[in-house]
Amino acid sequence: MEQISTDEAPGAIGPYSQAIRHGDTVYTAGQGPLDPETGEVVDGDIGAQTARTMENLAAVLEAAGTSLDNVVKATVYLGDMADYAAVNDVYEEYVSAPFPARTAVEVGEFPVDLGVEIEVVAAVE
Repeated sequence: MEQISTDEAPGAIGPYSQAIRHGDTVYTAGQGPLDPETGEVVDGDIGAQTARTMENLAAVLEAAGTSLDNVVKATVYLGDMADYAAVNDVYEEYVSAPFPARTAVEVGEFPVDLGVEIEVVAAVE
């Protein structure tokens, strides 16, 4: 197993890795809408939060030698299921067909005040 780390995405705030690469598969930790430079939640609505989350995922995947184009499974955690459609609209801008398998669940609260967190599993080609 190989630990993946990049300054282009927020650092881990606990005993976990941004991602782990095992063979030709990358497993990311959940990424949220944190600015990698400040560590603060980005300003804006759930769409802006989702875009920053996807950018953070893209940075972690790039550091692992892959990209959002190779995501096979995504899990979307929402603070409020009412945000599902808005999150979905932005998410769709970052993924391509064939679209990854995906699960979306409402978690209610996160350890920090944000509206979305996403984790992915991606292939490395």
